[in-house]
Amino acid sequence: MTRTVVVAGGTGGLGSAVTAEFLAAGWRVVVPGRSASTLADLGLHKALDTVVADVADPSDVQRVVELAAADEAAPLQALVNLVGGFHSGGRVHETSIEDFESQLRLNLRPTYLITQAALPHLIAGGGGAIVCTSSGSALKPFSGAAGYITAKAGVLAFVDALAVEYAKDNIRVNAIVPGTIDTAANRRARPNADTSKWTPPTRIASVVRFLAENDGVSGAHIPV
Repeated sequence: MTRTVVVAGGTGGLGSAVTAEFLAAGWRVVVPGRSASTLADLGLHKALDTVVADVADPSDVQRVVELAAADEAAPLQALVNLVGGFHSGGRVHETSIEDFESQLRLNLRPTYLITQAALPHLIAGGGGAIVCTSSGSALKPFSGAAGYITAKAGVLAFVDALAVEYAKDNIRVNAIVPGTIDTAANRRARPNADTSKWTPPTRIASVVRFLAENDGVSGAHIPV
């Protein structure tokens, strides 16, 4: 039986690799994106459904999940939350509350909204998997990014809460905890960096799919 996964953030450097990983494994994949042009970069595939949507907007999120749950032959069984972003600046006394809160809105709000919308469908279908994205900096902070670090630590707390709340519904919830991902955007941002220890997106994508497909893991924070 074909299964459906929503990959929120499926158009980015990591997201496109995750989307390709699930498609290659036979899943139906639903990817929301902010524009038709970014979605078009994913190419065409018979099992790929794309939708222009803002996953920070509750009504848009509902449209995404309704599309994902619309195919009875491919029930919604997984959600992958990759939406987020990084901003560095000064220390806390040099950072406005607006800049701090912007990182919470970017890294926590979409994850909460689309998870909230997907949960009733996962419950009705007898269970499934949710994978969220934190960051190694949530565990080993550095100076100048308190908003980002707080948001990514919040993702881990959210995963822990979900894993407990929905265990009886057979919903597994885990977090990946990447270091620096070897994407084109990161290479542009850090042109002089040593990339030898950066992680290829395809390697992370295989871990994400493992967490979606295997029922023996929940409540874990997986370093990738």
